[in-house]
Amino acid sequence: MLLQLLFVLVAIIVGARLGGIGLGVMGGVGLAILTFVFGLQPTAPPIDVMLMIVAVISAASCMQAAGGLDYMVKLAERLLRRNPSQVTILSPLVTYLFTFVAGTGHVAYSVLPVIAEVATETKIRPERPLGIAVIASQQAITASPISAATVALLGLLTGFDITLFDILKITIPATLIGVLVGAFLSKKVGKELLEDPEYLRRLEAGMIDTKHVELNDVKNMFHARISVIIFIAATLLIVLFGSIPAMRPVFNGTALDMPAIIEILMLCAAAVILLISRTDGIKATQGSVFPAGMQAVIAIFGIAWMGDTFINGNITELTGSIEGIVRQMPWLFGLALFVMSILLYSQAATVRAIVPLGIALGISPMMLVALFPAVNGYFFIPNYPTVVAAINFDRTGTTGIGKWILNHSFMMPGLVATIVSIVVGLLLIQVF
Repeated sequence: MLLQLLFVLVAIIVGARLGGIGLGVMGGVGLAILTFVFGLQPTAPPIDVMLMIVAVISAASCMQAAGGLDYMVKLAERLLRRNPSQVTILSPLVTYLFTFVAGTGHVAYSVLPVIAEVATETKIRPERPLGIAVIASQQAITASPISAATVALLGLLTGFDITLFDILKITIPATLIGVLVGAFLSKKVGKELLEDPEYLRRLEAGMIDTKHVELNDVKNMFHARISVIIFIAATLLIVLFGSIPAMRPVFNGTALDMPAIIEILMLCAAAVILLISRTDGIKATQGSVFPAGMQAVIAIFGIAWMGDTFINGNITELTGSIEGIVRQMPWLFGLALFVMSILLYSQAATVRAIVPLGIALGISPMMLVALFPAVNGYFFIPNYPTVVAAINFDRTGTTGIGKWILNHSFMMPGLVATIVSIVVGLLLIQVF
């Protein structure tokens, strides 16, 4: 088993270094070794999760093509410029809301330069709002009803009579509180901007660009607004169907499952957006949302399939060796989720690869929901695209990576938000 685990970890590490679809295809290599070398029978690939992500990404891509995301960025800019002194508190709420609505953290790219500019103009250290804003966009993944990670968790827990509402009633307040605590603590990070030596050096050298950030124009405001409304309406319908099982149609005595409902509603939302806004379907595939979403699908395809096969083939050894420890200290499983998310760079891939082990170990479904925010650990090593983007957007040089690599601008807000979210989640499952 240990040799198999070694090959699994090597596939994950090499895939992460390759980037893009590398994680997924290296999962395929790991699966091939498990199957043809070690003789493990492959499990079924996670088709439902993949199709749900494809449907959600299709709708989000159509909304972006219709100008919906640009419209949301305009609203965010207006809010931040009207309240510049509160940029450290408002910025994470904005990126949280963007990700919560769209189901992907990649929408945060658009608003990061606005956050950096408003902070610089107000003489607030940009590291403070940028650091927690990036973390908030990650935390919101575990609260969004249509994110790949939430969809994956719901799919795994459906057999335990856990509804979408059961997940959201824990993760939304838990992650919001975690983000707000991180935001308030971020207000004290580092020196004040006018006292920062790197900023003063750049200012004296004329390296601070005073040009305003140029946002994409919304070509048709009606189409942009209606695309956002349609997308949010579809999301609300998904929450309703997921929270009230009686609303679902019944066939042969069995209610239609949530994966099918999510796929149907999101495909319909994508179609309605294209029809009403008269947007070219090709344009929907050319934005930033579509390729990022497809990378997530391929990652889950390879990594989750490999992980499922490894766990299923070694379930007796795995449960026998650590079952007692994990049942006594279930928070240790949260640590495993955190570490694996650092390696996998994906909340959804982490959920699909590791949560089945938690279920096999007998961890209660609601405990798994409370530990769900632990999959937000990929800020730990500062090479995720939104982390790199935030560093590049800060013209003052206050947002960056320290001498020891891990002492970077996102470590404190990331650890605080994640730990607080888990603690609040553990408290909430005692109440509900």
